[in-house]
Amino acid sequence: MSVQTWTYILVGITFALYIGIAIWSRAGSTKEFYVAGGGVSPLANGMATAADWMSAASFISMAGIIAFAGYDGSVYLMGWTGGYVLLALLLAPYLRKFGKFTVPDFIGDRYYSKTARIVAVICALIVSFTYVAGQMRGVGVVFSRFLEVDINTGVVIGMIIVLFYAVLGGMKGITYTQVAQYCVLIFAFMVPAIFISIQMTGNPIPQLGMGSTLSDGSGTYLLDKLDGLSTELGFNEYTSGTKSIADVFAITLALMVGTAGLPHVIVRFFTVKRVKDARKSAGLALLLIAILYTTAPAVSVFARTNMINTVSDKEYVTMPEWFKNWETTGLLQFDDKNKDGKIQYVADTDKNELIVDRDIMVLANPEIANLPAWVIALVAAGGLAAALSTAAGLLLVISASVSHDLIKKVFKPNISDKGELWAARISATVAVVIAGYFGINPPGFVAAVVALAFGLAAASFFPAIVLGIFYKKMNKEGAIAGMVIGTLLMLFYMTKFKFGWFGGGTPADWWFGISPEGFGSIAMIANFIVSIVIMKFTPDPPEDVQEIVEDIRIPSGAKEAIDH
Repeated sequence: MSVQTWTYILVGITFALYIGIAIWSRAGSTKEFYVAGGGVSPLANGMATAADWMSAASFISMAGIIAFAGYDGSVYLMGWTGGYVLLALLLAPYLRKFGKFTVPDFIGDRYYSKTARIVAVICALIVSFTYVAGQMRGVGVVFSRFLEVDINTGVVIGMIIVLFYAVLGGMKGITYTQVAQYCVLIFAFMVPAIFISIQMTGNPIPQLGMGSTLSDGSGTYLLDKLDGLSTELGFNEYTSGTKSIADVFAITLALMVGTAGLPHVIVRFFTVKRVKDARKSAGLALLLIAILYTTAPAVSVFARTNMINTVSDKEYVTMPEWFKNWETTGLLQFDDKNKDGKIQYVADTDKNELIVDRDIMVLANPEIANLPAWVIALVAAGGLAAALSTAAGLLLVISASVSHDLIKKVFKPNISDKGELWAARISATVAVVIAGYFGINPPGFVAAVVALAFGLAAASFFPAIVLGIFYKKMNKEGAIAGMVIGTLLMLFYMTKFKFGWFGGGTPADWWFGISPEGFGSIAMIANFIVSIVIMKFTPDPPEDVQEIVEDIRIPSGAKEAIDH
């Protein structure tokens, strides 16, 4: 059977599974809609969290980033996995004990202020819409290549599927759908990686295959081979880095604290029964995520090596079918500058004739390696699972922020449970339409969507949450000022150096030598400083709020034991 036929079969089966789960687990109350009734097991929540976290950026883009950046791409692995350790130790158990549905709900109650709540809602909406735009575009790319439909049509199909199970099932439907999506995406990522590892090195474990010798009997190590190919074409050695230590540290820190501040990840820890279950599910999520994250560098090496060997200095007319297929999507472009019919793929931009979008590396990898049609189709199903799972989680954050944190808590406190549920579903529907619009008409920042979303989460939420948990004297004035300054500073820096606003600038103009991807660290530090300074000159929080902060840090049952 052809790749397209296999894709229709596998994508059809997975979509039917997601819809079936949504119907089975539809939400009947706001608690089920927001936090799945609070009765999800740690294992199920760990799998759902892993799927929620491993978006199109992790599944499709991360290995592509590493394939082109080489050693410098390791910051994404360190930052995103390190962020989960931070989340498990610093935030998840305490937020679960506080017992609120959303991050703006925590900030609104902890800082006893409607203004703080509204600022947090605005931050959550900016982060979530920024992130979800890239997910919907990823869905469109997968559909356009593997089902041979227009990218815009692909986005619309993705919108309908997400709308169905997010609006009908809420967090309850999304949780169990994400468990299925984790299984699909991890299987889809690992199968081709194992195939290609055996093919290139004879080792079935991709993580070990990356560091093994080639199976051609030459005795050459795969990484040495790739270093040689890279330098021959004028690129830097794959295994050497070009970023400064300060920038690597800043990007890693921004991604770590951004992970710990992402609202769609944090809300997952409100779905379990007990505080210790929140910590357990964070640990399980880290383990499940590590399967993909430790494999991604190997996939990057395999894909980069195979691509260079396949296209460099080869006749265009003899290119395999996969090359022509990806050309039709516009993500692979060949411009025969010297009219010799051969593909010159080199670092010199004046001579280079091939432009490769990094997002195709994972999706095209099985085709480049000439793997069976069903494996190629499986990767398409995995890419869709990754994009849709995160999109659903983000859309729920958006709908909860509007219906619970704005309508219920600010504008209409007496709204009934049923009325709030309808408000959540309507706001989710509107959010899907807006996300679809961004997918069809991507703004200029979609290419930088991951860095921007993480930088914003680091600059806005992380200091407010950490100070709210660990510093009982932190007051509303400090928290609000910190969130506003941190968010505005991050937005200014990203728009200046990524999109050329405010006069633009080159890497030589970066503040402290920090790239826009790492500036979330600086904006976060500014948030902390502003929050603490303003707090020193404004009144202390009420006594009852300080007592709540003391209480959430005491282990369950410890207080009773001390009293007796």
